[in-house]
Amino acid sequence: MFDYRKVTLWIAAAALPCLVAAQASPEVPAAIATPDKTETRIGTLEFRDGVPSVETTERVLDTLTFTRALEAFNNSFRGASAYAIRQGLHSIGAKDNDVVLFSELMDANSLFLTANADTVYYMAAVDLSKGPMVLEQPSMGLGTINDMWFNWVIDVGFPGPDRGEGGKYLLVPPEYEGSLPEGGYFIAQAKTNHLLYAARTYLVNNDPKPAVANIKKALKIYPYTPGGHGTSIATALEGKVRLGKNPPAPETRFIEASGKAFNTIPPSDFSFFEMVNANLQNEPAGSFDVELAGQLAAFDIVRGKPFKPDARTKKILSDAAAVGNATGRLLNWRWPLAHPDWAYYPNSMWGNMLWQGGAFFETPPPQFTRDGMFKPYPSTGARTLDSRTAFYFAYTLDSPGMIMRIPDVGSQYLMGFTDSDGQPFDGAKTYRVTLPKNIPAAKFWSLTAYDNQTRSMLATPQRYPRAGSQSYPTPAAKPSRDGSTTIYFSPQQPRDVDRGNWIQTTPGKGWFTILRLYSPLEPFFTKQWRAGEIELVR
Repeated sequence: MFDYRKVTLWIAAAALPCLVAAQASPEVPAAIATPDKTETRIGTLEFRDGVPSVETTERVLDTLTFTRALEAFNNSFRGASAYAIRQGLHSIGAKDNDVVLFSELMDANSLFLTANADTVYYMAAVDLSKGPMVLEQPSMGLGTINDMWFNWVIDVGFPGPDRGEGGKYLLVPPEYEGSLPEGGYFIAQAKTNHLLYAARTYLVNNDPKPAVANIKKALKIYPYTPGGHGTSIATALEGKVRLGKNPPAPETRFIEASGKAFNTIPPSDFSFFEMVNANLQNEPAGSFDVELAGQLAAFDIVRGKPFKPDARTKKILSDAAAVGNATGRLLNWRWPLAHPDWAYYPNSMWGNMLWQGGAFFETPPPQFTRDGMFKPYPSTGARTLDSRTAFYFAYTLDSPGMIMRIPDVGSQYLMGFTDSDGQPFDGAKTYRVTLPKNIPAAKFWSLTAYDNQTRSMLATPQRYPRAGSQSYPTPAAKPSRDGSTTIYFSPQQPRDVDRGNWIQTTPGKGWFTILRLYSPLEPFFTKQWRAGEIELVR
């Protein structure tokens, strides 16, 4: 007879070693084990059976604060820069919705990141906190509107929907629930309560006066009247909006800025974070990405909350600002070491970080085909963080119009931070660059020198540190017999060099330069034409 009890006992006995083995501790893989001591770049980290010591805890907390602060500095420099521009405009008496105008062009008196002395600038900080605002854009302009984190809102002028003919733009604040017109406006939705409007226009026959007169005649900024122009009676019959009549547009208040000394550049010390906090407090929650909000919140920069860091945190933030400043500088002055792919030509010191990820720092700008269509590149889905950091550290405002491959439209830029041997420029020495004949710019071209410290126009007795094909505000550069044009950079005008072919530098002041091509032509994009390298003469 089959004995079930014996079988059961036999099975239990056989399973006992397995049960004992299951209760024993498994071997811990070395990759997941934490030793009692670990040597790292932040020092020796100590643990007791995986639990960090008090000293290690404090060291890692400080490192986390520093890391987040460094990332926040790099990622929010754009916000601090936008705020600094608005504050700079206020500092010369311009209120929000006033227009700051450089009738005699911008010069080295204004601390403004890589502005130029080629075109007439006009700009404003626009306040949307009380409702939508109308911007009447003049003809013959080109510019953009960004929010207070330098997020692109809409282009105006030649790259915008008015295509240089001028027109009315309706700027709508975040979470606006009122009625909008059916037509008559180019409508742009903002994420922040304030916007930066920046535009420029070309000289007319080498004279800024006609351009300035056109701006003063046409440019207006004023509140939108719901139910007025652009709203049909049929829409009003639906009962969602009361018919209104547009009141006369108020006179635009222009603030002259040519020759005025004022600052629009963020600091690179602890006060940077105070500036970012001030900007954040002015704008709605959600007006910038949640990752950046989290980085700022890690050291109590939070909307609606006072920013009062203790001495320890303040010291860490100061260190992070110093390293952030170094980051922006290495990504500009030393980009060939960090990103050789930013070179515009092979083995060249001329570069531009925007070609890597386009205006939105993700995907290169689309190709422009001969039949007038665009051929976009596939989305990379990854932010080009270094190109974004480099761009906002030395340049301002953002627009797809700044980096596109369309011949005879907009402008293109090549940045030169070092000479042909990779050495930074010395203001006491003499350099030269030769641009081959047929410079590919339908309108005009220019070279401008900038101060390494301020990233603004280099201050010298010349006032306008530029050379180019325009004869204002400095004499036009003269080409050589072979059609090429050579420009010199030096403290004193070299013998036998025309005034228009010389940009003055200052001993003891480092500098860099930008080559601008206005309405660039196809040989620039195909690289059939290549700018010469900047060479040390003596």
